[in-house]
Amino acid sequence: MNTHLGRAAVAVAASAGILSLAACGAADEGDGRPGGARGEAIKVGLLLPENQTARYEKFDKPLIEKEIAAITRGKGEVVYANAKQDATTQNSQVEAMIANKVHVLIIDAVDAKAIAGAVRKAKDAGIPVVAYDRLAEGPIDAYTSFDNEDVGKVQGKALLEALGDKAKDGQIVMMNGSVTDPNAKLFKAGAHFLLDGKVNVGKEYDTVDWKPENAHTNMAAALTALGKNKIIGVYSANDGMAGGIITALKAAGVSNLPPVTGQDAELAGVQRIVAGEQYMSVYKPYAPEAEAAAEMAVALARGEKVSGIINQMVDSPTTKAVPSVLVPGVALTRSNVKSTVVDDGIYTVEEICTDKYRAACEEIGLK
Repeated sequence: MNTHLGRAAVAVAASAGILSLAACGAADEGDGRPGGARGEAIKVGLLLPENQTARYEKFDKPLIEKEIAAITRGKGEVVYANAKQDATTQNSQVEAMIANKVHVLIIDAVDAKAIAGAVRKAKDAGIPVVAYDRLAEGPIDAYTSFDNEDVGKVQGKALLEALGDKAKDGQIVMMNGSVTDPNAKLFKAGAHFLLDGKVNVGKEYDTVDWKPENAHTNMAAALTALGKNKIIGVYSANDGMAGGIITALKAAGVSNLPPVTGQDAELAGVQRIVAGEQYMSVYKPYAPEAEAAAEMAVALARGEKVSGIINQMVDSPTTKAVPSVLVPGVALTRSNVKSTVVDDGIYTVEEICTDKYRAACEEIGLK
């Protein structure tokens, strides 16, 4: 699943895809049947999994909407629904999209396995499906995400760098994501690839629904079992859980916080990194992922091939050789906050450096 495609290459490929799509189809009207849209009047169903993680509403949704509008010259329509972490709700949303006669679906599955039946229903209705960010099961037509195993390796490498020659002087806790998310399995595999044999894993958890409060509970249990002075590092699969972990550490009276990893470059996570509470996050440039999903969706709705857009073929548990775009992530630490999330326009310095964090920002030259 590893890809060596750099961000610049992804951007170039994305631009080329936009041009080729814009040049196709002079007709402005769809032909009225699902999966058979022509020209630019394309109806795209967008289903995102939850709204607890800031990225979906703040980045993914508007980026996909913007790209659909650009490709279709403002004539495409995005029909949106958020499942709020409920797989049954999301299955019903797929059925509603089918009834609404969307031409194509972009689905970020709450539960990759549970969505398979709904994907089949869409396929039977002639509606192609792009799996977004999580590799949904069922007969999907395309997939875009980050190189998730590589994300785990980025996290594991950063934790080893933070621990240095003391990597085996104590124990680490591994706080993985939800077992219903296939990405969590890949993050975990990548992290173990780097960490196994180099650290002592005292406790490891698969965190229900990725919830920070569940990570907090797990971390409190690990502190009780291992002792607060024995834990030298924490692998956390994302920033939300890192927040719960750090709260648990503080509640246990740990003043010298061990390095804690994260992912998603959420604002609260970036602020904790600036303050020195969280060691790192994985910054995932959402634009290339969202652009790839939009391009593939429009191409599939028009009945076109996506071979000029993809950079990988990926196997799901149910579908072999899914045409895919995988985007690499970047380790974000105190040293590169400006050159990543600030320079890319994700957050302004003012958003990060509130009164609480102003002194820490000045310390790293963020002003």
